[in-house]
Amino acid sequence: MSVSYASFDVEPRLLRAFVTVAEELHFTRAAARLYLAQQALSRDIRRLEREVGAELFSRTTRAVALTAEGERLLPYARRVLAAYEEFAAACAGESRPLLVDVGGPVSTGRRVLAEARRTAPRLELVARYHSGLTGAAERILAGRLDVSFGRVAGLSADVRAGLEYLPVRLERMAVLLSDDHSLAGCDRVPLDALRGETLYAGAGNPDTAEWTDLAERLFVGRGIAVAEPFPGIEGEEEFVRVIRKRGWAVLASEEFIEVPGMVLRPLVDPVPLSPVAMVWRRGLRHPGLDALRDAAGELAGARGWLARPSGSWLPDADAAGMRVS
Repeated sequence: MSVSYASFDVEPRLLRAFVTVAEELHFTRAAARLYLAQQALSRDIRRLEREVGAELFSRTTRAVALTAEGERLLPYARRVLAAYEEFAAACAGESRPLLVDVGGPVSTGRRVLAEARRTAPRLELVARYHSGLTGAAERILAGRLDVSFGRVAGLSADVRAGLEYLPVRLERMAVLLSDDHSLAGCDRVPLDALRGETLYAGAGNPDTAEWTDLAERLFVGRGIAVAEPFPGIEGEEEFVRVIRKRGWAVLASEEFIEVPGMVLRPLVDPVPLSPVAMVWRRGLRHPGLDALRDAAGELAGARGWLARPSGSWLPDADAAGMRVS
C-alpha cells in the first residue's frame, strides 16, 4: 500500500465508522450504534478503503471480518480517535459544561456530582434528571449527554461496547409502602413477606428497562409481581401523585426521595443489591469527567460502597460487571 502523506486527510467520522464496524463485525449493529443508516455507514467504509488503498473488511452474506490490513490499521485508528477526542476537549477547555445525568435529586449520582463540584469548583458540571440508564445511554451515544449512573449489566452488548464505566456502589434495595400498609411498621421487610404483593418497578418506561429487568430477576420464584406497564413518569411531583393515586408499593433503593404518606423500608433475607456504575461515552476526554471519576473513587473507598454484604443477592452478570464476588 502506498499513500501520499501530503494528500492524505481522513475525516474522524470515517475512522469512527471503521472502529465501530470492527468492534461489532456487523453493519446493522454498527449503524445503530452510530445512529446512521446502514447505507451511509457502508458508504463511509468504502470511502475510507479508497483513501487507504486497501480493503479493510471481507464481507459475505453471512459474516463480516477484518482483513489483514484492517487488523493492522485498527490500533492506529483507535489512537487517532483518542487523540482527536483529547484535542476537542482541549479546545473546549473548561468552558464547555459537562452534562451529568444523576437520575434523581436523591441518588448516588447526585452524591458523586456534589463531591466533584466541591473538589473542582471551577468546572461547570450541569445536572440532568432523566432517571434510567437505558435512556441515558442512548443520549450519551448520540452526544446529547456526557455522563450517567446506573446498572450497566442491564444494557445490551452493542450499547455497552460504545461506553466506558466505573463501578461506584452496590446500593441496598428497599420497598416504598403506604404508611397504613401491614408491613409499614417493620424496621426491615423480609422478601418472603412480600409474597402475593405487586410492586411498581418502572414497567412500561423504556428509559428504565434495566431497573425493570433487575426487579423481574429478583421477584422470580418469590411470588412477587411487577405492576403492569405504565407510561413513563417524569418529575418528582408527578411520581408522587401517580404512586399515591394508584396505591402502589414501589421497589426502590436506599437512595430515594421522601414521599408524603409513605415509608421506605430496607429489604432483607437476602439483602438485594442494585449495582450503580458511572458511565460515559468511550473515548470522552474532559476535565469534568476526571473530577467525577476521582469523586466517585473517593466516596466508594471512604464509605465502603463496593463492599458486598454476606448473604446478599446480586445477579452473576452484575457481580462480574462490578468486579465483586
